[in-house]
Amino acid sequence: MPNQAGDAYALTTICPLENDAHQDRSVATVIRQRLKDLPLHEHSPFARVPNLYLCRLFVLDELTYQGSPARLDRLRSKYLVFVCDLHGPLDPFLAGLWDNAKETLASIFAFCVGFKDVRDGRTFAAFIEKCQLTTTFYFNGSTDAPLAEQLKALYLKQEFAKFAMDHQGEKADALQRAFADFVKRVEPSNLAGPTWRAGASTLDAAEVRA
Repeated sequence: MPNQAGDAYALTTICPLENDAHQDRSVATVIRQRLKDLPLHEHSPFARVPNLYLCRLFVLDELTYQGSPARLDRLRSKYLVFVCDLHGPLDPFLAGLWDNAKETLASIFAFCVGFKDVRDGRTFAAFIEKCQLTTTFYFNGSTDAPLAEQLKALYLKQEFAKFAMDHQGEKADALQRAFADFVKRVEPSNLAGPTWRAGASTLDAAEVRA
């Protein structure tokens, strides 16, 4: 199954857009604006989705020249492309995606052919699977670990780097006491927190307490 490598799964969907205009603007223009208006980083609706490593959405309306000699390929439609890398099987992920971001999904996919039949998580999964392509290239180099483990590891890496900088040159006994306090504070075995906030891009917004 090319889409799956261990516990990691790569999803690529290309959803054809309707040809109708919406309020005197092209459907592609409307979708691009809605994508542009989405909150980013930890405020993104996709940051709430369990085991989503990352995702990308964009409108595809033309192709570039490929190879030599170059030949122009024309698309039969404009498409909304949805690419994401995730942990675990696809079906539970799609259910979690719908449960946590259905308002955003309904807005972005509203003008895709066939989306009017989507009513719930089950019909959304069926819609996505109809548009799915076989994926052989993963967008990011994530490990197979669940998202919670990766976020905890990222948090520990950043906190340990700060610890090392703050305690350079200390005597062994003082360093040992400081490290014991550090382990107590960061709770390495507790995935619930403190940990790195999903979607966070700066240290100031990163820490989540249990």
